[in-house]
Amino acid sequence: MRITNNHPPLIYIEDLHRSFPMGDDRIPALRGVSATINRGEYVAVTGRSGSGKSTLMNILGCLDVPTAGTYALDGRPVGALSDDEQAFIRNRMIGFVFQAFNLLPRMDALHNVELPLLYRGTDGKDRRRRSMEALEAVGVGDRARHRPNEMSGGQRQRVAIARALVNEPSIILADEPTGNLDSGTGEEIMAILDRLNGDGHTIVLVTHEEHVAMHCKRIIHLRDGVIEADRSIA
Repeated sequence: MRITNNHPPLIYIEDLHRSFPMGDDRIPALRGVSATINRGEYVAVTGRSGSGKSTLMNILGCLDVPTAGTYALDGRPVGALSDDEQAFIRNRMIGFVFQAFNLLPRMDALHNVELPLLYRGTDGKDRRRRSMEALEAVGVGDRARHRPNEMSGGQRQRVAIARALVNEPSIILADEPTGNLDSGTGEEIMAILDRLNGDGHTIVLVTHEEHVAMHCKRIIHLRDGVIEADRSIA
């Protein structure tokens, strides 16, 4: 494991394999993926459909487990944790941004952003204050009392980013964050992620769009379940 500034890498994966059953066979999605990601990095994971991008993202987000290999998050081997401990990590250490936004339709923006804090047991007054601050930080404080169907796609994604930020996670995982947006709105969302990384947030995003990946400072390209290239962007 590579150590930087006396700290372990935020993400350390070694020889990760993941396969899925199909009839009497198993179909490999990841075939020996190894990488480290340090605090403050801004990384794009790219590749064609079926390359293993989403499988890798699900493992990094503790939503799935590898068939074989090692995954350590902030120095803690994830495979040794119980389901409850992994749920704790998802709530406290990871902020998720999804292509489909994943907002609850009957809740307004403020209550959607409050959810991670609610699960954490945060006091109601503090919960509302922090959620409002998160909405304002991404430019939709004025939409706090609007439900998702009363907002544009770009506004909904901003709410989703606010929800990912509200717990002050160690890492933000974004899965095709601009996939459901027009190009102009997508650039606005990427500008927010750029700024967040500039403020010190570690961001890993999955994308199949080259212009989105070029916002990042490092690109990991997957092909057929293996890392084909891992390069820094000047």
